Amino acid sequence: MLNRIGHVFASVAVAAACLTGTAHADETTLNFGIMSTESSQNLKSVWQPFLDDMSRKTGLTVNATFASDYAGLIQGMRFNKVDVAWLGNKAAMEAVDRSGGEIFAQTAAANGAPGYWSLIIARKDSPINSIDDMFKHAKELTFGNGDPNSTSGYLVPGYYVFAKNHVDAATAFKRTLNSSHEVNALSVAKGQLDVATFNTESMDRLEVTQPESAAKLKVIWKSPIIPADPMVWRKGLSDATKNRIRDFFSHYGDTEQEQAVLKNMQMGRFLKSSDDQLLTIRQLELFKQKTETLANTNLSADEKASRLKDIDAGLTKLQDRLSELEKQSTAKAG
Repeated sequence: MLNRIGHVFASVAVAAACLTGTAHADETTLNFGIMSTESSQNLKSVWQPFLDDMSRKTGLTVNATFASDYAGLIQGMRFNKVDVAWLGNKAAMEAVDRSGGEIFAQTAAANGAPGYWSLIIARKDSPINSIDDMFKHAKELTFGNGDPNSTSGYLVPGYYVFAKNHVDAATAFKRTLNSSHEVNALSVAKGQLDVATFNTESMDRLEVTQPESAAKLKVIWKSPIIPADPMVWRKGLSDATKNRIRDFFSHYGDTEQEQAVLKNMQMGRFLKSSDDQLLTIRQLELFKQKTETLANTNLSADEKASRLKDIDAGLTKLQDRLSELEKQSTAKAG
């Protein structure tokens, strides 16, 4: 196995690696999963210096694999083929609940913003200027939705734009397609899609990598703030390996060279985090389920009541935890 990260980048899907890979019992090697929100070639050039530093500073061989969808990374972590991954909040929730994942850090925007925003975009020359316009003309429009495991591309607009307006994105439009952030944005810019989901981080990146395409886009909806992307590791990693990884992320950005790497990634320094980061995302998911359950005409009254009772119990539990964290934060501040 090659020792340097620059020699081991692969654009092979993680799901395929799950079928052929072997676990690294000695934990001298880490498989780092990255979601291809834009072309793998672009991400490789952005992430390589960071992962190169990670390999050098932790003493671990870091293999990077780009996945075409979040499901590949989630499955890879479930079968111990992905050890650390950069995920969106929705995908991280799946990894925590189903794949033995655990959040240990959080990305931060280069400008210090505590998160980012989901967008719905259209071409600048489009007559569609608002969500109301979009719904009014939906049957004439082709809509680009996000990956079903994407927070900003699917979950957030799914709740705030569609569920709250009692609209089914899968059937409301002339045609609905699901794809990555970059594909959606470029398809709108080319006139192949009329409207699509996107996010502010990807928009900032597109303005750097493909400014001509970014200039053709306009925002017709912007969400409430979304917590910045989490970094997730396998719970099954040894404490020694976790300590190496945690120490690296905690101190990365101490030098000017590292700050330059983070700037190129359009990130600030990493922040300490935990699974509690997902509390508001879990609330969103349950609110969405509640809205869908209330609108479901195929459920009997008893089935609907039972589901709503479970959802409300889940929402209460989440709110209790959020209140507990708020009290702890207030006590520390005092």
